[in-house]
Amino acid sequence: MNHYAAPLRDIRFALFDVLDVESLYARLGLDAAQRDVLDAVLDEGARFTETVLAPLYQSGDAEGCHFDPDTGAVTAPKGFKRAYEQYVDAGWAGITAPEAYGGQGLPDSLGIALKEMIDAANLSWGNYPLLSHGATEALRHHGEDWQREVFLRPIVEGRWTGTMCLTEPHCGSDLGLLRTRAEPQPDGSYAITGTKIFITGGEHDFTDNIVHLVLARLPDAPAGTKGISLFIVPKMKVAKDGSVGERNAVRCGSIEHKMGIHASATCVMNFDGARGWLIGQPNKGLNAMFTMMNTARLAVGVQGLGLIDRAFQNALRYARERLQMRALSGAKFPDLPADPIIVHPDVRRMLLTCKALGEGGRLLAYHAGTLVDVIEHGTDADERRRADELLSFLTPIVKACLTEWSVECTYHALQVFGGHGYVREWGMEQLARDARITTIYEGTTGIQALDLLGRKILQQQGAGMRQFLSMIEGFCREQQHNPALAEFILPLAEKAREWGELTLHIGKRASADADEIGAAAVDYLFYSGYVALAYWWARAVAGAEAGNAGDAFKLAKRETARFYFQRILPRTLAHAAAIRAGKDSLLGIPAEAFDA
Repeated sequence: MNHYAAPLRDIRFALFDVLDVESLYARLGLDAAQRDVLDAVLDEGARFTETVLAPLYQSGDAEGCHFDPDTGAVTAPKGFKRAYEQYVDAGWAGITAPEAYGGQGLPDSLGIALKEMIDAANLSWGNYPLLSHGATEALRHHGEDWQREVFLRPIVEGRWTGTMCLTEPHCGSDLGLLRTRAEPQPDGSYAITGTKIFITGGEHDFTDNIVHLVLARLPDAPAGTKGISLFIVPKMKVAKDGSVGERNAVRCGSIEHKMGIHASATCVMNFDGARGWLIGQPNKGLNAMFTMMNTARLAVGVQGLGLIDRAFQNALRYARERLQMRALSGAKFPDLPADPIIVHPDVRRMLLTCKALGEGGRLLAYHAGTLVDVIEHGTDADERRRADELLSFLTPIVKACLTEWSVECTYHALQVFGGHGYVREWGMEQLARDARITTIYEGTTGIQALDLLGRKILQQQGAGMRQFLSMIEGFCREQQHNPALAEFILPLAEKAREWGELTLHIGKRASADADEIGAAAVDYLFYSGYVALAYWWARAVAGAEAGNAGDAFKLAKRETARFYFQRILPRTLAHAAAIRAGKDSLLGIPAEAFDA
């Protein structure tokens, strides 16, 4: 009873009316990305996700994955493998990959729009091809020529999939503690031994081969993160000439039984002297892995976006149909026995929160995608550098805020359903369960916050943030005399100014005590996310007013922006107060006295 319809109207509005990707693609020389091609891709993506993936969402959750302890084989729920075959046959696997390796070379920002549809339609299914994209990026940028030819092409074509193997039973985000070993072999390969956990798609029945990218230590590696190398370890042995041999010594030991994403195989992977190949330089594995991780972090942010949209769609439909009580100001539908619950202010509050965070978050995520396009296709070195700085700054905001907002919005949407939301058949509790993991994998919200404040702001002197503030200041200056934006420009400019002041305040405190960074980080991240969304909502109103959309569309954008500025942006007041409070109230109780 849970449905999905791709929001093509708003996707096109974000891409074409606000971000003006047509001009960007033309400037970057992306000749294949003509409007007719873009529209065809979006239309077909909608058809595929609505008719193939979405119908499997609830059934896949109910069935879950199947693990055979005798063979280590994992089988996805009914229909999942066939859906993947259709995905590959249609060419979706390589839509943004380079043409040199069998891809279509279309823009990454278009790929993000497609990914939003996939994740909204069926998050668990979308996890299987997710890390293949990250593996593609790691091989492109760090692999040797033969590795790109032998491993990259079948991944791009979808004949093989990829994984990312970092976490170990004793070692989560602190990768300096990992113990997996890599022993050099006479033929130039390595024998990889160790156990990795929480490996998404580590084993499945979609493809004959799975390419694992594994972090491990060489025998003479220095301690900590400076001694980590990255290795290609395929499920089936692959020689340098591309020939595929016998089964490698890697096997799934078990699959996790999780709160959500039941149809996504989360595997314990045991490497027992498995044959692998070094990718990149010895002891420089984190450089290559971060290429893959940053891709995955943006991708997980888009997962949050997809969940927000699907939750909102279903809650909106229910609120229009469910009759319950009368409006406090009098009957709005007197010909009905009761009013639809959409007339009630608190239901409106929940729906508008989902709409504001989702549609604003779409612009935030798609903008990040356009920066990837500039980095990949730009011809001006300075422009690429600036795009990389801005993307680096925005990545933890996209990942953490969109996923945290997905938890909030799926719970709001469930609440709109009342008791029915708690019942499995309506599918709302599944959305809430699925959303919860997005704030955890590929780096928790706390990790993203430390990355934003500690690395992107303090260590890198806020290079990306200065660019974003400049964007806000330039927009406010350009629109200061536009009466259609008058109510948004002043509060946006004031928040941008306060953002800079808070950053300087934290920096001053952190210079005296590094714990101030950890104390402020999460509040700073949310503050940043809310101001960023205020900018995009102001841009959305400007885009709607300048475009050819009808009056109803323009009204909806304006009123949602007004709701955002009046009811969500004030959350920054609490985050600013918490930041200014400092670390003392957090660290006052000794660890051993917490249960006193």
